[in-house]
Amino acid sequence: MHKPNITMACVVHCKGKFLFVEEFEYGKMTLNQPAGHLEQNETILQGAQRELFEETGIQAEMQHLLKIYQWHAPRSKVDYLRFVFAVELDDWAEIKPSDPDIAGGRWLSLEEFHHYIQQEGQAARNPLVLQAVEDYLSGKTYPIDILEQFQ
Repeated sequence: MHKPNITMACVVHCKGKFLFVEEFEYGKMTLNQPAGHLEQNETILQGAQRELFEETGIQAEMQHLLKIYQWHAPRSKVDYLRFVFAVELDDWAEIKPSDPDIAGGRWLSLEEFHHYIQQEGQAARNPLVLQAVEDYLSGKTYPIDILEQFQ
């Protein structure tokens, strides 16, 4: 039986800018949403909140489910189910990652994001990063209670 990796990501938006974290991947400094893998004994929402906190130092509730993506990563040949959540903040927060894989964070407009990834040695971590921002900007979201945990 095939079991894809389950990941969660947070599109964090504030005053026209999006929060991205910087990670070194495949020889480039890449931008990603705060994201990571679901750990044992946690719900998808708990995992999203944990990843957001570990990678940025921000404690926030997930406000909406943005989308669920299924993606096959061509380099690693790994399949993913990525649950992406929307978080709208009233004020920009200082980025204080505790995850050693995160080099830092940046608040960028969509235009600034495009400029960043066009620079030598820089990229988006994967195509889902831009797709999630575009989906956020479309305004279509789903209520959090669409996800339910049974015990």
